[in-house]
Amino acid sequence: MKIDILTLFPEMFAPLKESILGRAMEKDLFTLNLINIRDFSLDKHKKVDDYPFGGGDGMLMTPQPLYDAIMSVKKDNSYVVYMSPKGSVLNQTKVKKMASEIEHLIVVCGHYEGIDERVIELCVDEQISIGDYVLTGGELPAMVLVDSILRYIPNVLHSDTSVVDESFSSNLLEYPQYTRPREFMGLTVPEVLLNGNHKEIEKWKVEQKLLETKKYRPDLLNEDK
Repeated sequence: MKIDILTLFPEMFAPLKESILGRAMEKDLFTLNLINIRDFSLDKHKKVDDYPFGGGDGMLMTPQPLYDAIMSVKKDNSYVVYMSPKGSVLNQTKVKKMASEIEHLIVVCGHYEGIDERVIELCVDEQISIGDYVLTGGELPAMVLVDSILRYIPNVLHSDTSVVDESFSSNLLEYPQYTRPREFMGLTVPEVLLNGNHKEIEKWKVEQKLLETKKYRPDLLNEDK
């Protein structure tokens, strides 16, 4: 997968080059390009914002620099996403679909009060939100989107089967997990995980998924109703 992120603050994306994703990028499992929208401004001062028509608080990103930035990388197989609180809320189903179907992802990060609506009409395929709240810009939501998608790219994770038992993969939360030592601060690892009986362990995991979901996210159990 190829990913182009359009932003006014490319330095904010340093975390995507660390840890698991950083190692995967070094192995060329995906390509990630950061594009500074300001570089496309025709203004001599590289201005990219202006006051909105009709009044209102704050500034709005002007259409020319952003449009030209998008068109500089957009191809026939590109899918352009604008991170916006007005978009559909990101979930695991959408993440898996995007990971399997998109070859070239372009992520647009707004800032200030957002972007000129005409850019959305001309270029954007989908608006996506990471939750019902507002942030100062689209950079953090873009990182969430990209991180969640790249985990489904083959060989990015140490084991491609690890995503199967994760929270939300079957509309249930993940079961509790433990590591050494067997006892910590008076709390011990469940005995079933120590006896080597794989059938009993799998049964315990299924039971725990249901219990965890009922305890923390009972709404997930009612989504199909």
